[in-house]
Order: sequence, then C-alpha cells, then structure tokens
Amino acid sequence: MKIVFFGTPDYVLPILKAVHKKFVAGPGKSPIAAVVTQPPKPVGRKQILAYSPIDKWAHEHKIPIYYSANELLENPPDGKIGILASYGEILRKDVINSFPQGILVIHPSLLPKYRGASPVPAAIANGDGITGLSIIKMDEKMDHGPIVSQFKEEILPTDTAEALRGRLFERSAGLLIETLTPYIQGKIKPKKQNEGKATFTKILKREDGFIDMDTKSPEEAERFIRAMHSWPGAWTLIRLKVGEEKLTTKRLKLLKAHLDQGKLILDEVQLEGKGPVSWKQFKEGYKEAAFVTA
Repeated sequence: MKIVFFGTPDYVLPILKAVHKKFVAGPGKSPIAAVVTQPPKPVGRKQILAYSPIDKWAHEHKIPIYYSANELLENPPDGKIGILASYGEILRKDVINSFPQGILVIHPSLLPKYRGASPVPAAIANGDGITGLSIIKMDEKMDHGPIVSQFKEEILPTDTAEALRGRLFERSAGLLIETLTPYIQGKIKPKKQNEGKATFTKILKREDGFIDMDTKSPEEAERFIRAMHSWPGAWTLIRLKVGEEKLTTKRLKLLKAHLDQGKLILDEVQLEGKGPVSWKQFKEGYKEAAFVTA
C-alpha cells in the first residue's frame, strides 16, 4: 500500500502515525510515499521559519515532502491513494485524477451537514448535541464526494472547538484503518450525499470572533465562546476610563465562561496588550469598565 498524505496541523498527526504503524512493511518501508503540507512560515519577532507538524514528522521518517499539491504532477511519488485531513488548499481536478484509487477526505462533520472550513465551531455554536466525522471520496467540489464511512460523536457541554476537533480526529484514525483495506479491495460502495440537506461553513477570520454581549442570550454567548476557542477567539469591545475623564475603547478576549442558573459568568479574559486574567481581577483593575453595545 502506497499512500500520499495531505495535511498540516498537529491534530491530524494521529491519522498519519496510525497509518504508518498499521501498514509499515519493515524498517524504512513506510506505506507513506510522500506528504503534502503547507510550506514553512515565518513567525515571531525574529520571523523564524516554522515547519508544520506533518512536515517535521515526515522529515524525521525520511519521507518526501511537497509544499504544493501541484508539484505532484511535475514529480509524482509512488502513491496509489491519497488521504487528506485539514490540508489547507483546494486540489485541482487533475491532481485528484492522478491517484488511481482516488483521495479519501477526513472531514469532521456528518456530511452533508457543515461542509467547508469550520464545521466544528458551527456545531458547537448552533447548540448541536451530536456531531461526527465523515470519510468521503474526493471529487472536484468541496466536501461533495460520496461517503465511504462515518461515525457519530456526542458534543459535551464543556467542549471547545479545539477539544472536540482533537477528539474527532483522534478517533478518525481507527476508522480509517478499518476502512482502508476493504475500500481498496472494492468491498465498500461509497454512498452519494443528499444534496438537499447540505449546509455550509466558511473560513473563520479574526472579525468572526466578535460578540455583541447585548444581542446574544447567555446560552448563545457561552456556546459561542467555546466555539471560537482557540481560533479566532471570542472577543468584544469594552470602554475603559483612563485618567480622570478620558475614555478609550479596547478589544477584550473572552477566554473562558460558564453558565450559572441561566446567567453567563465570565471566568477568564484578556485585554488587548495584556496577559490573561480572571474576570474578578479584571474588574478590580478596571472598576468602571463597560461593554460597548450596538
């Protein structure tokens, strides 16, 4: 079995590691023919190049690394099937068609619900009690291909997007291992998605984390704070008194909160330019602070 793995963030590492461990044929004989991941990016004040977790793993295992899916057409690896999980780039049709056994996409929702880039935050913010994960065969449309396998997962009352996403991808490794061999052998017939039930999500940007504290119910606000953790982060605007008379408006990150008898209780916040503090500490430091409402 020769596999090309498409992925970038740390939470998809369990999938790559599980496939390598399950199908390795011996020392130096990984089933992973190559990985395709996002290129290193400069971070921090010193702009030091940071390589993705998938990049680092492949380097340690001496596996070829591609920084663009289009490079696969110029210098194709010995890969018969692709596996894609949170890669971060839309693949061209000719790249998809270059794999004799197709590309399997691991998507953290019960497709066709929540196609797109942010299915986990959407499920939490909307108050869903159940979500899940789908393995589909990729086609040229986003998250549109036929379903190969799925599982359901309960959304816990304390789940943040980060925690739920991590749990879904951790569990997906086992499902993929169970699915790969029978899929390649043609024993699984992918099922077409119901287009009438398709819903869509978008790439979340910093501004999408804004919450107007005056327009959401306590339950909606609490879910939203968990849904936006850790990117883009929930935030609002707060007016502070500086000196005797001057007022200023700043961004306040809402890091943690909970509900108590139907009321929203803020636990941890972070004023722009400052470090995280408890809500009690913040109020002690800014006694006259007030939320800015629409």
